Amino acid sequence: MSAPILQERLPFDPAAPRPLPGVAPLDPADWLLVDEAFAAQMALRDRLLATRRDEVLRLDPAARPAAEELFDTVLGHLSHQPAYEVGAGDVLRPDGVRVALDRGDPLATLGRLVQEDLCLMDLRGAEHLLAGAVLCFPASWRLDEKFLGPLTAIHRPVEVYDADLARRVQRLFHGVKPGRPLWRFNALGYHDPALFQPRSESDPHRGDRGSAPYLRCERQCVLRLPESGAVVFSIHTYMLARPRGAAAGRDAIT
Repeated sequence: MSAPILQERLPFDPAAPRPLPGVAPLDPADWLLVDEAFAAQMALRDRLLATRRDEVLRLDPAARPAAEELFDTVLGHLSHQPAYEVGAGDVLRPDGVRVALDRGDPLATLGRLVQEDLCLMDLRGAEHLLAGAVLCFPASWRLDEKFLGPLTAIHRPVEVYDADLARRVQRLFHGVKPGRPLWRFNALGYHDPALFQPRSESDPHRGDRGSAPYLRCERQCVLRLPESGAVVFSIHTYMLARPRGAAAGRDAIT
């Protein structure tokens, strides 16, 4: 069994009280982060995309324009990050790995460039559907079960996701403006520190906040792409060893 990939700290306080869904404005310059687990997480992402692509990548053909816009948006963001070197045909990552740019395979390329998982939510009818994603670090859910599903189905069977909260989250996705992203986080105790944890909704994970030795947190950002109008839901995953008896904070939507 390989050693767990862990961070040493969080850029937020997981015990901070907040009403669900707990969103706050985000400086666009702080959207994509590089932390001390970058090299290990990216090596795992590279392996998953090479060996388990069908489990970690989905894209509806109708959402390809949005995926290409996301591709351009991420590269534009990284070009302003001193840890990256963005060239005409490739990108040098902070860990020294050079990744070829393939706009014809946009989500797979992005999945090898940043620590964040990237989900494309496309408004179809009254709800946003999961129209594409590179999801290497699922926290007890499966992309194949959620692909092309609406927000309400994506969050099943999260206990706190009742009808009222579903309406508030849908309003958030309807209301987020280009250039004005939002962010939130969750925190949940885990016994297994593996980052790749696909799990069927018929067998949901039950977090144990009191005794689990690891704390899994997700920094989740929501931003709108100006041309396609699609909403990007990005997830930066943190896994920390938790001192015995330490609080995990409040459960939140995963």
